[in-house]
Amino acid sequence: MNYLFVIPARGGSKGLPGKNIKLLNDKPLIIYSLEFARLFTSDDNICITTDSDEIADCVKQYGYTVPFKRPTELATDGAGMHEVILHALMYYEQSGKKFDAVILLQPTSPLREKRHLDEALELFNKEVDMVVSVTESEANPYYNLFELDKNGFLVKSKPGHFITRQECPKVFSYNGALYIINTESLRQEQIHKFNKIKMYLMSADYSIDIDTELDWQILKTIIKNKK
Repeated sequence: MNYLFVIPARGGSKGLPGKNIKLLNDKPLIIYSLEFARLFTSDDNICITTDSDEIADCVKQYGYTVPFKRPTELATDGAGMHEVILHALMYYEQSGKKFDAVILLQPTSPLREKRHLDEALELFNKEVDMVVSVTESEANPYYNLFELDKNGFLVKSKPGHFITRQECPKVFSYNGALYIINTESLRQEQIHKFNKIKMYLMSADYSIDIDTELDWQILKTIIKNKK
């Protein structure tokens, strides 16, 4: 199969300004994802899609040239990842390149290892909409997640009579590290409406997704301990 590696890197970030090029062990955060993609393919099949000249200049120092500048309308807080990926695919298709799937690598999840994608790719085929990396969630709708009912009182999000969390069905959350997305599915449906999704389970210590300063401090601690 032919894969396009897409690394989305918007310039704006409210939770942690400049996070995509923030230095982690003296290396910009986005470079971890670029180097990861380079383990699998050449730069011709890697698309860093960004609206930021600063990010483009940053990756250029590591030998990568951004193929295009992302349109302003695809760089707002409300812009969807579905549209961003389709825009990238269209750019490459106009030059005659076709891809069976997109491998989305969020710069904010730098702890993935080569074996993770190798294993996730084994789960993917053309009958699947997406393979996505997940981690088991500590919060559970059968046990400690609640909603407000019509009277304003807290009720469990999913009904059940479980005494301990261990008795509850396991639940999982996307960890942001890996998405392998069928391009035909992308053209037919929004990502959040996919029905045929397979999960690739990753442990919590590989599942940090950077959004806030607290996340950043946790990431630094994890990397320090790994070293």
